[in-house]
Amino acid sequence: MPEQHRTVEEQLRRRECELDMLKEITRVISSGKSIKEVFGFVTESARKLLGCETATMPIVSDDQANYVYRAASGKNAEELIDSELPMSVGLCGWVMQNQRPWWRGALDLLDDSERNKWEKDAGTVILVPLIGKQRFLGGIACINKINGDDFDEQDLDLLTMFASHVSIAIENAMAFDELRTARNTAEAYRIRLEKLNGKLQQANGELQFLAVHDPLTGLPNRALIVDRLERGILTAQRDDRQLALIMIDLNNFKDVNDTLGHAAGDQLLVSLGKRFLGLVEDDLTLGRLGGDEFAVVLPGAGIDRALAVSSMLQDLLQQPIDIDDRIITLDASMGVSIYPDHGTRPSDLMKCADVAMYVAKRNKLAVSVYNSQNNPYDQGHLELTRDLRTAIKRNDIDLYLQPKVDMRSGTLIGAEALARWRHPVQGDVPPSKFVPILEQTGLIKEFALQVLEKAVRYCKQCERAGYEISVAVNLSVHNLRDETLPDQVEDILARHDLDSSRLTLEITESAVMDDYMKSIEVLGELSDMGIELSIDDFGTGYSSLGYLKRMPVQQLKIDRSFVGDMIMSRDDAVIVRSTIDLAHNLGLKTVAEGVETEAVLAVLSEMGCDMAQGYLISRPLPMEEFFLFLKNCDWIVESVSAA
Repeated sequence: MPEQHRTVEEQLRRRECELDMLKEITRVISSGKSIKEVFGFVTESARKLLGCETATMPIVSDDQANYVYRAASGKNAEELIDSELPMSVGLCGWVMQNQRPWWRGALDLLDDSERNKWEKDAGTVILVPLIGKQRFLGGIACINKINGDDFDEQDLDLLTMFASHVSIAIENAMAFDELRTARNTAEAYRIRLEKLNGKLQQANGELQFLAVHDPLTGLPNRALIVDRLERGILTAQRDDRQLALIMIDLNNFKDVNDTLGHAAGDQLLVSLGKRFLGLVEDDLTLGRLGGDEFAVVLPGAGIDRALAVSSMLQDLLQQPIDIDDRIITLDASMGVSIYPDHGTRPSDLMKCADVAMYVAKRNKLAVSVYNSQNNPYDQGHLELTRDLRTAIKRNDIDLYLQPKVDMRSGTLIGAEALARWRHPVQGDVPPSKFVPILEQTGLIKEFALQVLEKAVRYCKQCERAGYEISVAVNLSVHNLRDETLPDQVEDILARHDLDSSRLTLEITESAVMDDYMKSIEVLGELSDMGIELSIDDFGTGYSSLGYLKRMPVQQLKIDRSFVGDMIMSRDDAVIVRSTIDLAHNLGLKTVAEGVETEAVLAVLSEMGCDMAQGYLISRPLPMEEFFLFLKNCDWIVESVSAA
């Protein structure tokens, strides 16, 4: 009987202990402590309840593929916490897969390969599942009783009862923790979204500004000038008034670029832009058209006011500008056109002001007003335009190719495609004469695509003949403004089954800078197609290094004006070497054009120039002669099979 009393007293004592422990667990969970603290308290309580060396709490992952020891108490606790194991490993994995307890000396039934690293050193173990109302959570494990005994059924009942009591509380704590995490995440996302919205609004504002302003000077760009012209013409028509347009071209700006470098040229334009932005003259609009060309729209103005503003602008230009401790004084040639005397459309007024500006430049005048007698668009010019239009329609433009070689390997790697036009009466018409007509009439887009088609077709013919070469084709500013250009190029390549890596497209600096954002977008699409892009005539345009490094190009072509005189001119040699070093630092290759002597070729090779073209290698050749050149030249020509 006394023995029974002791047993009952022991059971009561343990029940009281369990009750106190459950109350404490409930208090801890409801106190708002972190889930980590709750887990830690539960494992420590389980360890004391069963009198074992170690208690752990493995919790299954969301995908049910692994379990993680989220808490541990006692021996090896620090090493156990946060360890993650697959469900196929160890007793924990077995219990979690089967959702049944495992107890007593079950570890003895497993060989070493089936135990995890902590179980290999354990003696006896008891592990019961934790099952919440909504989901299976994991388990509570106790390892090695402190007194050395095995766990018995009473221990199993005790731990099972303990687990059933705490599982709901743990599930609630985990849910609360997930909710708190979700709220924190949502709040973080809200804050981030507000910041992103702010940045987006700022970016949209900047994009809207860049759409109608020159990125270098901050002045209105060509698009905004044309818009102000259109609005001004509509107002002038309604009110029966005049409107003046002034075109401005800086004199000798190229000398600044050549002498001080393009960075100094850009700095000069920026300084000039600040001066122009400071003008407060009624509703005057002054903008940059591109390069060193500017325009002024004067609504309601006639010739007298246009000449007065031109004089004011000359005074403004002639104020000295300090660039890199050098004092520079500018002047400009200006041309004036008047609505409605010289035209009723923006294009007419711009054309007439442009003609007047070139008359001023040619005659070294500060300003010139348009005079129809000075218009180059005479009958002969119109006839030449008509014949050129017919030649393009009939596909009568010839293609010549100038070979290009790799200077390191001595391999002929490709050719530049050059357009030639033989007029039926006048004979050969130089590109310098017919290309401006193409640009003025808008035929340049159709013309460039026709040249591209012929070049791609011929490159494919070379491939079929066994020659591994690429072809380079020039694009104009009008092509870069065309959003459909990448699709057109892709269609041409597909039509002739030519790999895009065999095509190089050459563009000038000034063409890119004419509408920088649009050009970068189009060039990016072409580059993504695997087409190589090259900046033509580098050193003669207007781009800055800041813009150059953002362009998706792979080549810089060094203009012949620097290459041809580099042996005799130290300045030209410095420019060429600096260009090569700059290109290589930007990860670009260099192509020197206008190579006509062995001495120039040797210096270029010493400077590390990658490629060269010029009369020393070959003059531009008709297509049939180019085939003979490939067969008989002294340069290495890769065959398709070798490649």
